[in-house]
Amino acid sequence: MRPIAFALALTVTAPAQAFTAQNGLVVQPEGDGFVVNWRGPAGPADFWCAAGDYAIRVLHLNPTQIVYRTSDPKRRAGEGVSFSLDPTQSARKTGLFVLGAKAGGITAGHAQGLCENRRPRAWSRRDR
Repeated sequence: MRPIAFALALTVTAPAQAFTAQNGLVVQPEGDGFVVNWRGPAGPADFWCAAGDYAIRVLHLNPTQIVYRTSDPKRRAGEGVSFSLDPTQSARKTGLFVLGAKAGGITAGHAQGLCENRRPRAWSRRDR
């Protein structure tokens, strides 16, 4: 089984377990991809950080694997961002300013690299 198909199979067959990324955002499997849930003020780099962290630490993907944003930018307030490993589900844009980005995807390593210099947010009870 190819690594991409295996990772997709894991997200479909594994129980819907939430993962807290290193920046504090919560990621959950959804359909054949995953969603980074909204949790207080967060920008595109925060959502991509969580997506890359999930792809590498939970799905055990190679950092060169492309992760695709499936929900078109701009997201509405309080809305999460959906991601997939399937290029056919890609949004037209990543929501980031990235030179050379192809459609709505960047590598898992690049996405996780957006976590650098970001601390977990101090969430209030209201955000939970």
